[in-house]
Amino acid sequence: MTNPMRNVTPGGSGSGGGAATLALIVSFTGILLLTQALFIVPAGQVSVVTTLGKVSGGARRPGLNFKVPFVQSTYPFNVQTQVRPEEFESLTKDLQVIAATATVKYALKPSEAGRVFRTISYNDREIYNRIIKPSLLKALKSVFSKYELVTIASSWSDISTIVEKTVAEEISQFDYVDIQGLDLTGLEIAEEYRAAIEEKQIAEQKLLRAQTEVKIAEQEAKRYDTLNRSLDDQVLYKLFLDKWDGQTQVVPSLPGANGSGTPVIVGGRRN
Repeated sequence: MTNPMRNVTPGGSGSGGGAATLALIVSFTGILLLTQALFIVPAGQVSVVTTLGKVSGGARRPGLNFKVPFVQSTYPFNVQTQVRPEEFESLTKDLQVIAATATVKYALKPSEAGRVFRTISYNDREIYNRIIKPSLLKALKSVFSKYELVTIASSWSDISTIVEKTVAEEISQFDYVDIQGLDLTGLEIAEEYRAAIEEKQIAEQKLLRAQTEVKIAEQEAKRYDTLNRSLDDQVLYKLFLDKWDGQTQVVPSLPGANGSGTPVIVGGRRN
């Protein structure tokens, strides 16, 4: 009679398959943990690392970095120079409306990425709108409200320098970013004021030309006055001798000679 029960030998093929599966699981888990633990920060960026939602340590610099898998998360921030044009309108001191474009160049400070994450935004896309733009517009209106339209139009380069300095000072209060440059372009003013500005510039040029001519005339007058005071008899006699051709028959006498009048030599004889 056949025995329906079979003997199973310990250590058979079933045990070998289980060990292989366990090894595969362990290897997969190790690879997964390794990929979760290592991350690369590209050049031109830094990465903020959070531990269970809280900023942990300083910003990570470009290169290969390590984090705790499934516990820590990373948030990239761009620290390259950004260029943003901003069109704006502002009132001048004499209540005229001007329009222009302010192009600002800025870069997030790498050391401030963590503070930006905690207080402003989880990414760098909000840095301009929430940090740069409000300070930029405030500085622009503050500067232009101090000058009349004619001054702004005729001294545009100087006004641009003042605006750049004011913007940098305003933003430096928060110390999040570096302002690397500011360009003001495309000044627009009402047409009726443009002619008045041009007339004022022409009048200023004429006045400057007249003042220059007066100064030149004053200098010439001083020079001739100094020359006249220095021309005594001996100097005049010396100048005559320097220019005398040796043939002229009327010659001044030597200064300091005795006798009344001015002795001369006529035809080679003293009279």
